[in-house]
Amino acid sequence: MSYNTFGHMFRVTTWGESHGPAIGCVIDGCPPRIPLDAGDIQPWLDRRRPGQSKFTTQRQEADQVEILSGVFEGQTTGTPISLLIRNTDQRSRDYGDIATRYRPGHADVAYDTKYGIRDYRGGGRSSARETAMRVAAGAVARKVLGAGVRIRGAMVQVGPHAINRARLEWDLVDTNPLFCPDAQALPVWEEYLADIRKKGSSIGAVVEVMAEGVPAGLGAPIYGKLDSDLAMALMSINAVKGVEIGEGFAAASLTGEENADPMRMEDGQLRFASNHAGGVLGGISTGQPLVARFAVKPTSSILTPVPSVTREGENVDVMTKGRHDPCVGIRAVPVGEAMMACVLADHLLRHRGQVGS
Repeated sequence: MSYNTFGHMFRVTTWGESHGPAIGCVIDGCPPRIPLDAGDIQPWLDRRRPGQSKFTTQRQEADQVEILSGVFEGQTTGTPISLLIRNTDQRSRDYGDIATRYRPGHADVAYDTKYGIRDYRGGGRSSARETAMRVAAGAVARKVLGAGVRIRGAMVQVGPHAINRARLEWDLVDTNPLFCPDAQALPVWEEYLADIRKKGSSIGAVVEVMAEGVPAGLGAPIYGKLDSDLAMALMSINAVKGVEIGEGFAAASLTGEENADPMRMEDGQLRFASNHAGGVLGGISTGQPLVARFAVKPTSSILTPVPSVTREGENVDVMTKGRHDPCVGIRAVPVGEAMMACVLADHLLRHRGQVGS
């Protein structure tokens, strides 16, 4: 079992390593006759692309996507869509010192224990470089969902500094390099991250992703729950250590009255007075906005020496050289959006297959 594929009807397989010649993905199950070209995919990749601010890795990758199959005369054909991005700015020499040294907090020791071999150049397959192809697949998923479904993400906390939700403005997200929706929190984050970067350290973050226009009825009871699939998809993103839907862990401190989402009929339509459930009840979408948050740990690639061991069992201190994100949560925003898009596209096609509409 390779476990490089996710989804059931809308299936995505990614391949490639951080310092290999290219990365890519194959999307199987995309319906035919959907208008698609590279211009539909590139803007989403540009939002994730490294080197766009001092707060992310300075690796310079154009991330120009190439469509190799599955599209003819500007439309999907219903056959597998193959996408490719060539790596152009690898610096494998930066990782020579850790060829036999395990970086604490990284997947080095786990990969070596499992496979008996690891690609130490930037982490190989465990590198967040792989997520570029998830973003590309997410762009195709958005085309499957159509313009009626809007997916947006934002960083809502950096280290100990959270936004004031009363000041949340989604329109601010794409106007700053931190995907921050709070104008007053932005300068605080910038100063905080500048200090973290200067010290050669790193910090974690919380990202929120919301989908509006999700039709009611997506998902299935027990083992096909929409929220469980979404949680799994978000948890699969590099460095993610926690996922919550709706109120999430905060629901544990609420009473039943506080947590309930009251309902009324208004003008012949079912209306909810709140959305503590995050748009999902019993694993099935309610038609309310689908809301999820995930916590991203600090990257373990830091300039501070940390005790570790070598492959041969020698005690050493490890300091990671190279170009790294002081906060990987920043570029995780478009990745989270993409994973939500892929999950929703998959469930939309599964829903059509079961109930016919």
